[in-house]
Amino acid sequence: MPNNPPQTYTAAQVREAEVPFLERGVPLMQRAAESLAHEAGALLEARRGGVAGARVLVLAGSGNNGADALYAAERLAHRGALLCILPTSEHLHREALEAALAQGADLRPTDEPAEVIAGLAAAADLILDGILGTGTSSAPALRGAARSVVAAILPVRSGEHPPLVVAVDLPSGIGVDDGSVPDPTVLPADLTVTFGGCKAGLLTRPASGYAGRVVVADIGIGAELERIRRRDLV
Repeated sequence: MPNNPPQTYTAAQVREAEVPFLERGVPLMQRAAESLAHEAGALLEARRGGVAGARVLVLAGSGNNGADALYAAERLAHRGALLCILPTSEHLHREALEAALAQGADLRPTDEPAEVIAGLAAAADLILDGILGTGTSSAPALRGAARSVVAAILPVRSGEHPPLVVAVDLPSGIGVDDGSVPDPTVLPADLTVTFGGCKAGLLTRPASGYAGRVVVADIGIGAELERIRRRDLV
C-alpha cells in the first residue's frame, strides 16, 4: 500500500515553531546541517561507493539555507569530500563560510562566467542548492547572480552524466506554500532535505516536480509545529 503523504506546514508556521528553540540557544542550524550531510552522504555512497574524493559544489546564498549547506559541506569534507563554494551573494553566513574554508574549500567569486559555472557543475559529483529558503516565500523567483548561476547549470543537469542535486529545505525558486514556479529557472533536485516539517509547496504542483524525493529531517521542533498547526485550524 502507498505511504500516506506527510503532514504539511506553511513557512510562517515553521518559522514560528523555531522561535522558542532559538531563544533557548538550541542549535537548530547544526541539527539541520547534520541531517543534510547524512542524506547527501548516503546519495554519494549509493552512486560512487563513498564520500571520500567526491566533488561537492555548494550554491550558497546569504540566508540560513546557505549556512545549512556550508555546514553540511564541512561535515562531508571531514569524510574526504572536496568542496567548491559558488556564492550567489557577497554576504554569506560568516561562521559557516569559515568552517567550510577551514576544510580546504575553494571559494569562487560571485561573478564567475557562465562557462566556468557550467564546468564546475560538470566536474561535481553532487550539488547542494542552498541559494534561497523559506524567507523568500512572497517572491520566490531567482534573480541576479542566483538566476545566472542556475541558468548556467541547467544544461549540465540535463546532460548525459549529471551531478546529483540535493535541495536544502526546498529547491530555490519555488513557492514554499503554494507550489508555484514563477520562473522555470529552478534546479531540479534528486532529493530535497526539508527541516522540521514538510512545506506544503513541496507536495504541490508544479513545484513538486522539482523536489525529487523529499526527506523531512527531525530537528526537534515537531511537537511545537503541530501545536501551531492545530491552533491555526480553529
